[in-house]
Amino acid sequence: MSWNLKNSKNKFLMAALACSVLSSVGTASAQSKKLETVGISVGSLGNPYFVSLVNGATKQAQKINPQVKILSVSSEYDLGKQSSQIDSFISSGANIILLAAADPQAIGSAVNRARAAGIVVIAVDVSALNADAAVQTDNMQAGRLACAYLAEKVGSGNIVIQNAPQVSSIIERMNGCRESLAKHPDIKVLSDDQNGKVSRDGGMDVMMGHLTRFPDFKGVFTVDDPQAIGATLAAQQLHRTNIIISSVDGSPDAVNIIKSGGLIKATASQDPSLEGSMAVDIGWGLMNGKKPAKTVNLIAPQLVTQDNVAQYKGW
Repeated sequence: MSWNLKNSKNKFLMAALACSVLSSVGTASAQSKKLETVGISVGSLGNPYFVSLVNGATKQAQKINPQVKILSVSSEYDLGKQSSQIDSFISSGANIILLAAADPQAIGSAVNRARAAGIVVIAVDVSALNADAAVQTDNMQAGRLACAYLAEKVGSGNIVIQNAPQVSSIIERMNGCRESLAKHPDIKVLSDDQNGKVSRDGGMDVMMGHLTRFPDFKGVFTVDDPQAIGATLAAQQLHRTNIIISSVDGSPDAVNIIKSGGLIKATASQDPSLEGSMAVDIGWGLMNGKKPAKTVNLIAPQLVTQDNVAQYKGW
């Protein structure tokens, strides 16, 4: 009897030890990979949109590892420069790259080099060939909203559209805009091919050209807020106060103009901070074998106007 009791105790101790070993092995195997470096290449860090995106990505990365290293650079929409930046991220041992592609198709080979080096690549703002996943605004809807508003306010007559570098987000906004304008045959588009270069100066230059060429137009759609602000400055210089401007971004400067009753009357908002944080979160999941439910993750825009600007939280 005593032998059986002793034997039972030994079996219990051995079982407990085995469970302890299995538990420790399971814990070790379940440990997440360390997030040490995140590389971010965007169009321009002079654009508040991309600054907010980087800030959102940084905050999310720091939640994962407070000591994480963030490498953020501007491509200035130059494919060769961005390709070199990706190579630099590879050399720096980046774990995740967030990429606002200068050329969504041509950047594919550089993306493949990063992935071959074991780096997760998440496209932000625009698509990028061969990226693991993408996070961006629903840009078609943003264009629809901004131009539906413009058409409603203009009613009939002439408008102009400011274009920008032909990345996927700009193309989609333009397509969404044209879709809305097609429902308003009394509106004529005088120009839609001028590149405002996603900048205030570019928007101002294009608007000056439009004001000089076309003495009579009632509305302007710009594909982003910096161009809309530039267009506003040009109109003010030439004392044209009877023009309605709608745009895309929901940036602080554009929102302030809407609040003050300026020429910008509407902007379809983006959420760049959320975009950056979502991209890091998805990249972190992919690092640890967790695939996102969707490869392309779209963030719904909100149309900000004088009617609802007081409730808009902004960036």
